Amino acid sequence: MNNFLFKYIDNSALIVFRILFGLLIFLESVGAIFTGWVKRTLIDPDFTFSFIGFEWLQPLPGNWMYLFYAIMGGFGLLVMLGYKYRIGIIGFSIMWAATYFMQKSSYNNHYYLLMLLNGLMILMPANRAYALDSKYNPEIRSDGMPQWCRFILILQMFIVYTYGSIAKIYPDWLDTTVIEILMKNKQHYLIIGEWLQYKPLHYVLAYGGILYDGLIIPMLLWKPTRKYAFMASIGFHLFNSIVFQVGIFPYLALGFSVFFFEPKTIRKLFLRRKKPFANHMVKTPSFSKAMIAVLSVYFIIQIALPLRHWGFKDDVLWTEEGHRMSWRMMLRSKEGYAHYTVVDKANNIRIPIKLSEYLSRKQIRSASGKPDVIWQFAQILKQKFAANGQDVQVFVNCHISVNGKPKKQLIDPKVDLASVPWEPFKHSDWLLPSK
Repeated sequence: MNNFLFKYIDNSALIVFRILFGLLIFLESVGAIFTGWVKRTLIDPDFTFSFIGFEWLQPLPGNWMYLFYAIMGGFGLLVMLGYKYRIGIIGFSIMWAATYFMQKSSYNNHYYLLMLLNGLMILMPANRAYALDSKYNPEIRSDGMPQWCRFILILQMFIVYTYGSIAKIYPDWLDTTVIEILMKNKQHYLIIGEWLQYKPLHYVLAYGGILYDGLIIPMLLWKPTRKYAFMASIGFHLFNSIVFQVGIFPYLALGFSVFFFEPKTIRKLFLRRKKPFANHMVKTPSFSKAMIAVLSVYFIIQIALPLRHWGFKDDVLWTEEGHRMSWRMMLRSKEGYAHYTVVDKANNIRIPIKLSEYLSRKQIRSASGKPDVIWQFAQILKQKFAANGQDVQVFVNCHISVNGKPKKQLIDPKVDLASVPWEPFKHSDWLLPSK
């Protein structure tokens, strides 16, 4: 194991990836400001739906979140330039994790993946070449890196893609129902909108998505198929970028390709002045056992988390128990409505809640179909009425449709959600069965 993990190899791929990674996280940060995402998601709402347990983590007041994201962008530039690299990547990691956990109205797997990659990049000696750190401190200059740097990034992406492929193997994906619904929302696109409605294309996208996610890492690792896999990656990720507009992720995913090509190829394309690395020694650090143990636990968790939904009753597409952090992105279409009623215990007066008086449009969508958000909003309503001296109950009448099927009741309307504790490792009995 030590001979494999701690063997030194050429670090050209890591250097190129660090520069691209830093540029992309910089663009993600400043882009969130200029596209209005920060305003819509973190400034305009009165509060955010944080991950349960992180209710204390709320956006900074006023317009301070603009500065927050500007500082994040600055950390991204430090990473790209390799200047004070460790400060840059740790600073960005902390701030990105904070924005991830403080709101989930804009949750997607790509934000979660970026949080994981931040943590892995903290461990990397990515500032040893083509970096201001190595320029000002020549003693850290190196053209090599331990092989574990490449291995853990590839393993992380293999887990992401593999679970993404497996999760698609269910009836509504295989008969293209999901793809058809997703594409119907794109029919207004100029030029390609009408083309996206063709049924044969839906089958190509549905089965191509399964095959791509399941085979891309093995095909990139195998030299005879590497070139074809890379060309498929370009097409796949550019399509996702144009059609689904998923931010930096397509370009970040393409950037990972550098870890599959020969160092000579990477140097020829990007680092022409960099010398070849020839000293493929094995240098085992004193903390190697602890490091292997920590990384083993980390990857066991990464493998186990996407399986946890099997421990809950009913279908994860319905209950969403075990949905997050499981690489289940764009697998289903879900819509619904919810009516919240507050009942004053003292006089039994029923008070209908107008959601627009409390929530943004995006928050209303979440509070109309996502069970954990519905539960959280019930707690928020209870607190708001308690501030006025009222002890209340909160009842929710919620109906949802999954993948275009007829709407069915999701929440037991007789249960006072304000008095129900949240149990993350147990099925919520106030969720009505899907069948």
